[in-house]
Amino acid sequence: MRLLRARMRTWLAVCALALACLVAARPALSQTLDEALPKFAADSFGDTEEGIAAVAASGSARAIAIIEALQAGELVFDPASKKIFIKRGSQVLDAATGAAVASPPADLSTVRINNRLRRAIDAALGSLTLMAADPRQRLASAQAVFKSRDVAALPALEAALAKETDASVQRALMQARAAVILYKDDASEADKIQAIAVIRDRGDQDSIALLNGLSGNAPTTVKSEAQEAIKNIQSQLAFWEVLQNAWYGLSLGSVLLLAAIGLAITFGVMGVINMAHGEMVMLGAYVTFVVQEMIRVHNPGLIDYSLAFAIPLAFLLAGAIGILIERTVIQWLYGRPLDTLLATWGISLILQQAVRTIFGPTNREVSNPSWMSGAFELGHLTITYNRMWIIVFTLAVFFGLLGILRFTRIGLEMRAVTQNRRMAAQMGIKTANVDMLTFGLGSGIAGLAGVALSQIDNVSPNLGQSYIIDSFMVVVFGGVGNLWGTLVGAFSLGIANKFLEPYAGAVVAKIAILVLIILFIQKRPRGLFALKGRAVEA
Repeated sequence: MRLLRARMRTWLAVCALALACLVAARPALSQTLDEALPKFAADSFGDTEEGIAAVAASGSARAIAIIEALQAGELVFDPASKKIFIKRGSQVLDAATGAAVASPPADLSTVRINNRLRRAIDAALGSLTLMAADPRQRLASAQAVFKSRDVAALPALEAALAKETDASVQRALMQARAAVILYKDDASEADKIQAIAVIRDRGDQDSIALLNGLSGNAPTTVKSEAQEAIKNIQSQLAFWEVLQNAWYGLSLGSVLLLAAIGLAITFGVMGVINMAHGEMVMLGAYVTFVVQEMIRVHNPGLIDYSLAFAIPLAFLLAGAIGILIERTVIQWLYGRPLDTLLATWGISLILQQAVRTIFGPTNREVSNPSWMSGAFELGHLTITYNRMWIIVFTLAVFFGLLGILRFTRIGLEMRAVTQNRRMAAQMGIKTANVDMLTFGLGSGIAGLAGVALSQIDNVSPNLGQSYIIDSFMVVVFGGVGNLWGTLVGAFSLGIANKFLEPYAGAVVAKIAILVLIILFIQKRPRGLFALKGRAVEA
């Protein structure tokens, strides 16, 4: 019993000592922060830099908020009392406590920073958030240290590396550590060479800048290793640049394909040069805008599903207007291509002016759903979600149209009329109805193109004019009325355009593509894939 009482007294004494230490430590921590904050009121870049380091080393929970406020230009001070505040709009907070100040001083000055201080701020924030709970915050902190190369952050990096379990964050921490060691004066030559290998594996422009920034006093072997690493990174980046241009070309090609599919079947079946095709695209984009506005007013929670409502509505509206145009204008002008060209051009002007009257001449905002926003990295290839989903949507529309032409009665009749109109009429096919439905189908698909283009382009009355010429080039190059030719033509022109742009510029690249198509048509007037049929070949 006495032994138990003795142990209890010992345990209570230890607890009391620990509590006393904690109580004694709190004023010291507060005092350290209180000593650091007045340095920001000196209005000196040197004192501000010392203040950043002191606040970061204080261990205070307010350290991150204070340094972030300095970074955002929200850290202010009272010249009279030298007290530091955080000013966010009309609200003023005490920097040390975070409490709102009811009657702040009238004359508050902003703590000034320069580029050197911005690097110090990045390094301090990186060191403070390397152990954050959110892996995205830890990743951003590691990247900030990589750019700042702050030697003072090395102990924090070592501690974070020992505890890190996320592979991407661990890799970023290793790269940040390598950047620090590479610029650390007392680091060994072997450590610097090992750091160069880590930076080489990162393989981006920041790595090249880091390696190029080595001082002339670096050892010869380190400098030679750095130059070899730079050459290796540059060759890798050249390869990824080719892939990136190919991706941009596929993205552009998908847009051209979506805009040209409807024109291909209309031109192929009816022989009509439809200059109002671009306005069908424009109508589809405005349908998307109207749908999103109605959802925002009546049920904002459905905004991510706006495209699911817009796609069928755009197809039906553009298709109905196409059928109306064919019944009222086009059917009286068959066999007169110049007249149809002028008539559809006039219709395009009418539709543009109607949209300007209803919606105004300015651009309209159409937002991306959350699942189409942002991008992801594949190696050094940046892929945006909206472009990726547009490619998927384009291929779905393309193969859906192929299915209609191959497996439905109207598709069979359209193919028959395309190959030999007179023979199809003699077999009992009502070619007038086929023309009407073909024009409506082509216009409806143009409306679908407008829905897709609203996600990557400005929605305005002139939207369709940007794509009508390119659509005709795709159709003529691929082969009139041949969908597979349209597919190959769209992606070929898109990729060629994107590979020419870095060398010739966007305008000269388009001119060069146009000249190449003209030369190609001189050799193959029917395009890449000419249709087969008695009437066609005649």
